[in-house]
Amino acid sequence: MKITEKISLKPFNTFGVESAARYFSTFASAEELKTLLTEEKFKELPKLVLGGGSNILLCADFEGLVLKNELKGIELVSEDAKHVFLKAGSGEVWQDLVEFCISRNYAGIENLSLIPGTVGAGPLQNIGAYGAELKDVFFQLEALSLKDLSLQLFSLTDCRFGYRNSVFKQELRGKYIILSVTLRLNKMPQLNTSYGAIEKELERMGVKEKSIQAISKAVISIRRSKLPDPQTIGNAGSFFKNPEISREDYLLLKGNFAELVAYPLEDGSFKLAAGWMIEQCGWKGKRFGDAGVHVNQALVLVNYGKASGQNILDLSEKIIASVKEKFGLSLEREVNTI
Repeated sequence: MKITEKISLKPFNTFGVESAARYFSTFASAEELKTLLTEEKFKELPKLVLGGGSNILLCADFEGLVLKNELKGIELVSEDAKHVFLKAGSGEVWQDLVEFCISRNYAGIENLSLIPGTVGAGPLQNIGAYGAELKDVFFQLEALSLKDLSLQLFSLTDCRFGYRNSVFKQELRGKYIILSVTLRLNKMPQLNTSYGAIEKELERMGVKEKSIQAISKAVISIRRSKLPDPQTIGNAGSFFKNPEISREDYLLLKGNFAELVAYPLEDGSFKLAAGWMIEQCGWKGKRFGDAGVHVNQALVLVNYGKASGQNILDLSEKIIASVKEKFGLSLEREVNTI
């Protein structure tokens, strides 16, 4: 293990913003992680674990220890007549896991194709896209307690998954480091093409027989057409959550905004398209220095080159205020600010 001081974090976040870490190291095993955490000079310092750096906004230098997660490995743990149980290291690239599953016809995460980041970020956010969420296939995870360095298993119930939310973003925030995630995947695919433009994209692709492979290709095509590549322009994907409101509030809002874009949920409530609301407030394509709103997707904030994390955070505050003024709703950030 090598410990570096005063290292730039620009290469380690997809926004590409400049920030420095007081201390930086990597870990590729639980033992290496425990050794770093028990170093005397690190005990009282704040810790930040980085995976793909795809869901964070660094707004200042980090005056603590940054730990780059390099826990790798994908393992078939067990199987039964209907399912396979697949365990992946939290440092695995999420898309690599998706491709591993698709190549073996393990179904359940094809709709989550091309989500940036690592496996360990999945449970933190309960990642989701195109009608699917991680919780739909989640079995358990193993995590290291920062309090006593014990290993603990968390079940589906323990994680208390919500919309882009989990217990690890609430009362257990900063108290555990996820080491591995085990998924329960289907041997017989249950294809989900009802959300968004998947059906239209499959038709455009000329797909006559649906499969998890075809769905994955369709989702990747849609995402690439709507979302900017972080390798080309700094971003963290969707910056805001889509608000969920009651049917009563939806009807009131619909009465004032006839073109309101919303999706009914199973419990009778509605999920609103935050990107549509941001666009209605005139933000789409706006640029302030090197911080801006993407020209094709108002839900995505971007760094055109030299924007600071604070520049992007300030822009998000202005967007939140304008949506609140126009629609009476408070947008929540999906991206974690550090």
